[in-house]
Amino acid sequence: MTITSQETDLEIQQFPILLGQGGEITIPQLLQDSLNVNQGDMLVLLQIGNLIVLAPKQPQVPQLIDRIATIMESQNVGLTDLLAGLEAEREAIWQEKQS
Repeated sequence: MTITSQETDLEIQQFPILLGQGGEITIPQLLQDSLNVNQGDMLVLLQIGNLIVLAPKQPQVPQLIDRIATIMESQNVGLTDLLAGLEAEREAIWQEKQS
């Protein structure tokens, strides 16, 4: 069943899912294809009151890399500068732990 909200232009689809032995669920192939998820991919299950939302878990590393790159560009900081600053921070933390 598909419901389309004209106010938000958001399509809501329902998929019947059977809870298997041990709590396993099978995500319909059409939905797997649509979300580009495959066997072994990490998903996150959110419980909001009596509502359950299952979504692909997006890796954080690519997003963090993009944020770091953006900050480096905006501050005109090169990789050499970043690594030098990292070494200085490590030394400061080591000195702090020694005292």
